[in-house]
This record gives sequence, C-alpha cells and structure tokens, in this order.
Amino acid sequence: MTPQLVHHGPTTCLNVTGMGEPGGTEHLSAISALHAVAAAMGGPAGPLEGRWWVEDTTLPPLDVPRDQWRWHLLLPLPGVPEPGTVETAREQARASGAAVDRVQVVVFTEGECVELLHEGPYSEEKVSLDVMDAFMAEHGLVRNGLHHEIYLTDFTDPEPKTLLRQPVTRR
Repeated sequence: MTPQLVHHGPTTCLNVTGMGEPGGTEHLSAISALHAVAAAMGGPAGPLEGRWWVEDTTLPPLDVPRDQWRWHLLLPLPGVPEPGTVETAREQARASGAAVDRVQVVVFTEGECVELLHEGPYSEEKVSLDVMDAFMAEHGLVRNGLHHEIYLTDFTDPEPKTLLRQPVTRR
C-alpha cells in the first residue's frame, strides 16, 4: 500500500449532489438518476465516483454521523456534451422513475493529488486514509479539496476496490 502523487486536470462528469449515508435511500436514488441519464445519452460513462465532505468540523470526518455526510456522486464523461444533450437525456430517462432532474454536468480540476488503492470493505478505509495522511505529512502536503473515491467494483461486491484520492497542496 504505497500512495502516489498524481495530477488531475479538468474532468467532465454527470453529477448529483446530496446528503446521507452511503447505501441509504438518498444515495441510491442519486446513483439511479446518474445511470438513467448516462444510459439515455448512449455513451460511455463511469465508473461511479464520489466526492465527500462534512459540515461539522468539530469532529473527525469519520466520527460525524453518516446521515450527515454530504457528497457529489459522479459519472465521468469522455468530454463536454453538446448543448441540449443532457436535457434530452433527462427527458428520455424520466420514464425510469429516477430523480433525473437532479443530474447536471460539472467540470472540475483537482490538480495535485495523493492516491491509494484501497482493497477491502469500506469500513476499513480508515487504515488506508491513515497511510495517505502519513505520506502527506512526510512530503509536506496538506489537504486542498474534497475527499474523492473512485469505485472500481460494484457497491455490492464482497471485496470492493476503491481508488482513494485527496487533492493536496504544499505547505
């Protein structure tokens, strides 16, 4: 488990922003909406990604109740869609019953990041996050953006693989 320092330029994604625990009703509704719109667009998208944060800064983030976690769920796109494409896809996907009106296109740049592949249950990510924190401290880096996860396997996989990413800057 060795973190790497990488650079990520502009990324275009379908996005739904929300709050709630992973796997909860709100979270699953957002995932359904993203996939419904992506399918209606007919092109490649994915894998699912999440950028996470909490508003309560008096506690370590993992100690904040999970129903208070905030997130942007994302499906990366190969490029910026032509004008009207997402609106048309939302209309086509509306029959799915998913909350497709919440889906929007966003473009963001993270810049310099520390990444680490976490293999195993989400409940054990803290071990990998601690390794990343030690790497950042050793290299004079501090957090500079939202915690980012790329889900390389399905949420239901008993042996999930998640690429953990943390934007950083030099002290």
